[in-house]
Amino acid sequence: MASTSAPHPLHQIAESTTHRLLLKQWLKEQDLISRRISLKESRIDSVRREITFLYCFFFILHSFSLLILFASSSHEHNSVGCKRSWVPSVTSILCSLSILWALRYKGDTEASLEKLLEREKEDGLMLAKCVDELKRKGLEFDLMKEVDALRRAKSLRVETKVASGTKKWSARDFATMVMLLISFVVLGLVRFVLCS
Repeated sequence: MASTSAPHPLHQIAESTTHRLLLKQWLKEQDLISRRISLKESRIDSVRREITFLYCFFFILHSFSLLILFASSSHEHNSVGCKRSWVPSVTSILCSLSILWALRYKGDTEASLEKLLEREKEDGLMLAKCVDELKRKGLEFDLMKEVDALRRAKSLRVETKVASGTKKWSARDFATMVMLLISFVVLGLVRFVLCS
């Protein structure tokens, strides 16, 4: 008694040239997407390390400058130090603003990379679903219908945007405001140390 069962879907795909080529192409595309995802993740990690370095540099710079000012204020005459207090004040503000600009730039870079990473992950999931369905259905997989559905899903992807074009405050904005406030506190301390 020989059973006449249908061949396994993967066996059907191996016999069909078009299905086999589509499967190979999708597997290669999956590999490319996974490589792009890992590259974007490493770039995001690199940007985050640079942001951490900038935060540390900001606080070390201001701590070091305040230590130098406190040490030098005890040796100088107050009227001379007060007349020259604009030099450390301007230097402190310029350094603070340049570091804050770099932080905003790196933060925006991180946000755009995260959006690209999310898009790549969505593409990878969509493609994985199609590959699984092709492996599961075999020759029953309708090439025209399914491939068109994949293209439509990619083209219809809509990114969520904030209503009316206004930007919401984020934790990054809060950190920038706190650092700007710290810069002005340091500026006030410089004036106080040198002029009192």
